[in-house]
Amino acid sequence: MTQTKKTALTPLSPSLRANVQAVNARFGGSSDLVVRLFRSDAAPERELGMLYIEGLVDTDVINDSLLAPLMSMKLPPHMERKSDRLVEALRTSVVSIGGVKEAVALEEGLQQLTEGWCLIFIDGSTVALMAAVGGAKERAIGIPQTQTVIRGPQRGFVEELGTNISLIRRIIRSPDLHVQTHKIGTQTHSNVAVLYLHGVADQGIVKEVYRRLAAIDLDGILESGYIEEYIQDETFTMFPTLLNSERPDSVAAGLLEGRVAVLVDGTPIALVAPTTFFSFFQSPEDYYQRFDIASFVRMIRYAAYVMSMLLPALYIAVTTFHQEMLPTTLLISLAAQREGVPFPGLVEALIMEMTFEVLREAGLRMPRAIGPAISIVGALVLGQSAVQAGIVSAGMVIVVSFTAISNFVMPENNMAATSRIIRFGIMIMAGMLGFFGIFISVLFVLVHLVSLRSFGVPYMSPIAPGAKNSGLWRDVFVRVPWWSIVLRPLDMKLRNPRRQKSGRRPPAQRH
Repeated sequence: MTQTKKTALTPLSPSLRANVQAVNARFGGSSDLVVRLFRSDAAPERELGMLYIEGLVDTDVINDSLLAPLMSMKLPPHMERKSDRLVEALRTSVVSIGGVKEAVALEEGLQQLTEGWCLIFIDGSTVALMAAVGGAKERAIGIPQTQTVIRGPQRGFVEELGTNISLIRRIIRSPDLHVQTHKIGTQTHSNVAVLYLHGVADQGIVKEVYRRLAAIDLDGILESGYIEEYIQDETFTMFPTLLNSERPDSVAAGLLEGRVAVLVDGTPIALVAPTTFFSFFQSPEDYYQRFDIASFVRMIRYAAYVMSMLLPALYIAVTTFHQEMLPTTLLISLAAQREGVPFPGLVEALIMEMTFEVLREAGLRMPRAIGPAISIVGALVLGQSAVQAGIVSAGMVIVVSFTAISNFVMPENNMAATSRIIRFGIMIMAGMLGFFGIFISVLFVLVHLVSLRSFGVPYMSPIAPGAKNSGLWRDVFVRVPWWSIVLRPLDMKLRNPRRQKSGRRPPAQRH
């Protein structure tokens, strides 16, 4: 799946100087390319060359496991005369590093150099040795920043692909966890790993993931968002059809459910597919605490999501077209608040919503030391000043504030962003047509949702189409006890759809 163009490979020259000059020319004489020429006591008539890129390798490993053994090696005299046997002896008896390969083409060595390998040339040989000595400094494993929980693991992905894969393997300690790594990007050659649980995942979906990744033809992949836009089913939709996660336990849970994970080197955000609309309302913490508490909190999330989309539109519709639906006392209070406001309800709501979005974005982009303070002070000062100046009413400030708080309840940020965008469209329809406009908008959103697919799985499953098996409903709106969740949640052709054999609670012995 490597996205490099198929060009003729350049064979290595038997001349050490020619090979070093060719590598140096391809890198344009870069200052971080280190070239070390030396001789060994075992073969003083042969010159050796070691090349690596500074910053991508561990110099201690090079000095201790490569340079010192090579300079002090002892070989039989008959091996010194034949270069091919000398290369074999170095690979099997001298180089004390686990990852060692041979290269016969210049392009092979160039690619491994950019990935933190060391290239060893031997004068008179057309075969070079490549040793894995990568040791670039990486960010330490820390607490996830985008998916925080009170109870549960506190480890998050980092930017190093190998570390992220190892975090998942520490959870799923099974040889059935298959990992296939590929390179995508004609310039970046980014490592992209596909993970799935063999014997559980649908092989058709696994092959489809491979096919979509193989079709990517791009010069560089810098983050998993690049991959997401290429492999998602629908482009022109505001609803995410791939689950983003920074938590190894969340990705492992998806793999156990028969999903496929895609990890990209250089980013701590993993992609999980296929997914459904209801997966974005499930927090990892739902499965670490009691089922009744988790069900209650999950119902709050659904209610908060509906309010974050509809509450401003309902306020606009009631105050503009349907005042008779309000109690008389409340209606008089709202009318008194709006007495000096020069704008209609729709314009008033748009002003407040846009102001809050600007404050939200400013708080994210400003330095961490002053960002939260500026956001809180700015919201309080602007809100109070706008009410006192008569630009907006106090009721509108309350509605917009509660809407914003409801939006923060969502455990997945991309689904929360979707509700913020849809909210503006529903507000405009409510300002023009009242409740009828809200009804049309909600109907349009529902029709759009049932038309979406995520790698062939209906986005609104198990509601639309309705699942015949009642076991698929046990982790949608509420979470039933673990011992009763027998089936995996995805309504697709899983090779092993059952989580456990029995759906009954083990009997307790009474003493």
